[in-house]
Amino acid sequence: MSLVLLSGGLDSTVLATQLTNDLGPNQVEALSVHYGQRHTQELTAAQHVTEHLGIKHTTLDLSGLGTHLASALTPTSNTGPIPQGAYNPANMTQTVVPNRNAILLMIAVGIAQARAHTTVTTAVHTAEHHIYPDCRPEFIAAADQAARAGTGGAVSIHAPFAHQTKTDITRLGAQLGAPLHLSWSCYNNAQHQCGTCGTCIERAEAFHAAGIPDPTTYTQKATT
Repeated sequence: MSLVLLSGGLDSTVLATQLTNDLGPNQVEALSVHYGQRHTQELTAAQHVTEHLGIKHTTLDLSGLGTHLASALTPTSNTGPIPQGAYNPANMTQTVVPNRNAILLMIAVGIAQARAHTTVTTAVHTAEHHIYPDCRPEFIAAADQAARAGTGGAVSIHAPFAHQTKTDITRLGAQLGAPLHLSWSCYNNAQHQCGTCGTCIERAEAFHAAGIPDPTTYTQKATT
């Protein structure tokens, strides 16, 4: 059985779909975490994705955590507004939530052990490596080692997309029939995804590069 960290974004939506297809809906559970992120639309998206896939879903409320983690994505940001424009280190470093993946993964490992899941899966991928230290392969390897040590070998951490690009993941999602139209990437919290923040642009570019029609409704058409 596997517990998948599901943000509601494109990558984790594809991962949840892949696991459900491979293992069956009764062998997969999704965990979403409200860590104080401003863009809570992603949590609504996660709920819609799990309903579509027919898998169990838990949303953990740790919203107070965001007041202690300075990032453009959290309420107490001292890094400025949500960065706009291309997804690159010059602006996207403002969206780093300090050690977020370590926090979420270790919480997930504890829940997985309590619920007799043997793995925790996460959808980190190559495009995030140069911006987010806790998305890099060496971090995932260390987190996996910690998970195994902390659970007596009962739970391991898997990151099957660690060496894939966003385009690879988008193409895989289309092949798997993942509900990409239900996923939410935008860092803004509006009715529709904005199309101008870094992660919206990355999303639109991935669909374009994969040669797949983008089902996303953007407030402003994303540049590709």
